[in-house]
Amino acid sequence: MTGAAASDVQQAGQEDDRTLAHLIAAGDRDAFARLMRCNNRRLFRLARASLRDDAEAEDALQEAYVAAFRSIGHYRGDATLATWLARVVLNECMNRHRRQARRNNVAPMISLTDGDGTERDVADIRNMTDATNSSSPEEALMRSEIRALLERKLDALPEAFRIVFVLRCVEELSVEETAQCLGIPEATVRSRHFRARSLLRESLAKEIDLAERDVFSFGGTHCDRIVAGVLARLDL
Repeated sequence: MTGAAASDVQQAGQEDDRTLAHLIAAGDRDAFARLMRCNNRRLFRLARASLRDDAEAEDALQEAYVAAFRSIGHYRGDATLATWLARVVLNECMNRHRRQARRNNVAPMISLTDGDGTERDVADIRNMTDATNSSSPEEALMRSEIRALLERKLDALPEAFRIVFVLRCVEELSVEETAQCLGIPEATVRSRHFRARSLLRESLAKEIDLAERDVFSFGGTHCDRIVAGVLARLDL
């Protein structure tokens, strides 16, 4: 696609966003419902990455949607509606962090605009949770356990790293799209993406090291059973 063609596509998309925003600003709730359904999964994951709690993330997303509905008349199409909504959600999450910090009298969460660096050639952790062709209950359970482990390890990362990881690895946004959503330089996105994946690998490696010690565990019950079985056969 040529630069001119890409520009035309982008302009058409922005025009559609402006039309949709105009309908919503005029009170068209069906249009707003369509907008929410198109963005729900991504925005929930974004809120969940920030807040580390499913219920809190869902509540924050609803509050952000209410704020978006009330202020969408100010949307001018400088960014896509998806990017605009992501910023509204992040603002709601940061407000919740500030309120919680004031209640707990602790330092607020780190800024989303710190850091710099470059991206390295590294493997994608999300491949660990790719579904296989088999649908056996055992493999479904295994994938569920791996996903739960990844979520716990992801929750342990600093917020800025979590958010970039979710947008890049889970939602598969490009570096440019992620930078636009967060309002940070692309180099910062690359740096945080690399750092998040590195930290996750280190954490998962520790889990594997600990689990190695328990592979094919052999407890006292097993020992007693084998001894009893052998003695019983000798008696025969």
